[in-house]
Amino acid sequence: MKLFRRLAIDLGTTNSMVWEVGRGLVLNEPTIVAIGTEDRRILAVGEEAKVMLGKSPEYIEVIRPMQDGVIADYEVTEAMLRYFLRKVMGTAWFMRPEVMICVPAGVTQVEQRAVLEATLSAGAKKAYLIDEPLAAAIGAGIPVSESFGNMIVDVGGGAAEAAVISLGGVITHRSIRIGGNKLDWAIMEFLRNKYDLVVGEQSAEDIKIRIGCAVRPKRSKKMEVRGRSNVYGLPKVVEVDSVEIFEAIKEVLGGIVNIIRETLKVTPPELVADIMDSGIVLSGGTAQLDAFNKLIAREIGVAAHVALEPQFCVIKGTGIAIENLDVYRKALR
Repeated sequence: MKLFRRLAIDLGTTNSMVWEVGRGLVLNEPTIVAIGTEDRRILAVGEEAKVMLGKSPEYIEVIRPMQDGVIADYEVTEAMLRYFLRKVMGTAWFMRPEVMICVPAGVTQVEQRAVLEATLSAGAKKAYLIDEPLAAAIGAGIPVSESFGNMIVDVGGGAAEAAVISLGGVITHRSIRIGGNKLDWAIMEFLRNKYDLVVGEQSAEDIKIRIGCAVRPKRSKKMEVRGRSNVYGLPKVVEVDSVEIFEAIKEVLGGIVNIIRETLKVTPPELVADIMDSGIVLSGGTAQLDAFNKLIAREIGVAAHVALEPQFCVIKGTGIAIENLDVYRKALR
């Protein structure tokens, strides 16, 4: 039995992942918790709570304790962390692990402290924080320790961050609390306004995955969507196409493009020249949106490519960082 265990945690707005040194990814569950409305007791976490989303009675509240990449409900987040840690540690729960958690580069001191305190209260022996863009860059295989400038754009469920990395640290960065969830909400609002159709978050996400596109599609795809009439309250079915969905989400995507522009504006020219040579790397689950890299390349004028398994870049990088703690210690918060 190991004398100590090291865990990396990506506490995302949409999904939370745990990586154990020597084992790899050991947990990947939705960042969702079901609680009793009267006593605030935790009833279900992760996958078990997700199936209740939009289907729970009034005495059960299903919530996302992380909003826009930061803790929105401290007590629920702590309980969720404790659940994840115990699930991973199993019978060795008494061996309190060292834990590293990634946080957005733009978080405040208060938000940092909230994450550290929640992690320690949940059962960690020691807790470290690493900037999410740096973790994403490490996980994407970018040589972060070199003097050559690289740009990473990480777009998760709750936030998007653009950062320039060089010599093992974040040189410049900009973030916006817009991510995949905002795309889902834009689709929900579009369907309500145009078709008088009310759908849930899971349906909107399915539409985004199946026919969503970051640029105007040359060939339109169609999809049947089922929901409830906003006026009559009765079941309703409509057919939507990918051009409509593009129109619904293009404004949100424009906000992500703007933070890339803003980041480059404050980046030293030598590093901008490096980025023009190496291109922009895209990570995060939303990077998988159809033609997202084409949108970035067209609007910024620099080649962009999606990292291998972009949804796992942050957790991989955090795992590598805690495994090689001495190498990355100066970059930790």
